[in-house]
Amino acid sequence: MNEDSAAAPKGRVLVVDDSNTIRRSAEIFLKQGGFEVVLAEDGFDALSKVSDHAPSLIFCDILMPRLDGYQTCAIIKRNARFADVPVIMLSSKDGLFDKARGRMVGSQDYLTKPFTKDQLLDAVRQYIGVVAEAL
Repeated sequence: MNEDSAAAPKGRVLVVDDSNTIRRSAEIFLKQGGFEVVLAEDGFDALSKVSDHAPSLIFCDILMPRLDGYQTCAIIKRNARFADVPVIMLSSKDGLFDKARGRMVGSQDYLTKPFTKDQLLDAVRQYIGVVAEAL
């Protein structure tokens, strides 16, 4: 078990966003924070990567083509294997409706884009700690 935790220094984070800029920014910030990063460009891509990489935390954009963030989150949460993985919704809108709808499909939190390195890493630390204690 110790070898596994050495392979993923602090935890594995999946970032799902159709914007290459957002994905790359998040990847840089998270790697600087010592996290392993997996990127997905839409909901379908995310679903296969969740299964393949078993992330400790997922950041998921709301507005994406084909399968939006709400649908993606709901599908992940319906899978017993991943139901306890925290999902943080990403959106450029900071609306009460969006936050409430995110909670309804099982997301733990909401981060408004553009986010800073500190905002992103604070969110990760808050929820990776929850996951580490649960394992």
